[in-house]
Amino acid sequence: MASVRVLVTRPAHDAAEWVRRLSEHGIAAEALPLIDIAPEPPSPALRAARQHLADYDAAMFVSGNAVTHFKLGSDQLFFETKSAVAQLDQARAAIKTRAWSPGPGTTAALLRAGWPAARVDAPAPDAGQFDSEALWARVAPQVHAGVRVLLVRGGDAEGRAAGRDWLRERLAEAAAQVDTVVVYRRRAPVLDGAQAQRARAAAADGTIWLFSSAEAIANLRQCLADVDWRAARALATHPRIGAAARAAGFGVVLDTRPSLDDVRASIESLA
Repeated sequence: MASVRVLVTRPAHDAAEWVRRLSEHGIAAEALPLIDIAPEPPSPALRAARQHLADYDAAMFVSGNAVTHFKLGSDQLFFETKSAVAQLDQARAAIKTRAWSPGPGTTAALLRAGWPAARVDAPAPDAGQFDSEALWARVAPQVHAGVRVLLVRGGDAEGRAAGRDWLRERLAEAAAQVDTVVVYRRRAPVLDGAQAQRARAAAADGTIWLFSSAEAIANLRQCLADVDWRAARALATHPRIGAAARAAGFGVVLDTRPSLDDVRASIESLA
């Protein structure tokens, strides 16, 4: 496997973790972040969402970054106060807010942040996909008229809510009350000379591009608009991402589930 190189295109923090995990399994991986993540500046809406989290029946976090940036600026765990430990435990027991997670990465971030595992809803570990559709299959029975749901998500470079509205549409159809809060911004990266050179080489040298977002593919095309991708190879962690890679001109695109074991097996199949 050492002869095969993999470019991990997730945001920098996530990419570093994936590089570490792949390297532990003998895969020569390196990071080339194609999405830049920045915290949303403080705002009354963000402060209100943090302060009134327990007023919601459920909070849907679109990603691990959503969890991290929702808590940014506070060292406290979810729902913590300055109360004594006994009072804190009692308060936690009284809070009924459920966390909705689209996949294992978000679930892990919630647990690290102190959200009780018994109040996290997510697709089964062996689900065919980790996305809004798989999550909805799990949480739809919780939703009825008047249920309050907070969508915690990312925004574009100007802070406008970005991403799919599929889950919001299902909630609206069920007459749920839905609020949205943007907690981070997703921006196109500025590739330095070495990064641009590496990306150009990876278009034709057999490197495997690991894509977990169609936005990363769009940013790559924006950064290197003159590159021909017909000789490039890619792994995509969702069929929609695979479709974006094919539309961008990648010659070989393999769809894979986003778990480490599935990604490893897919890399091995392309080696």
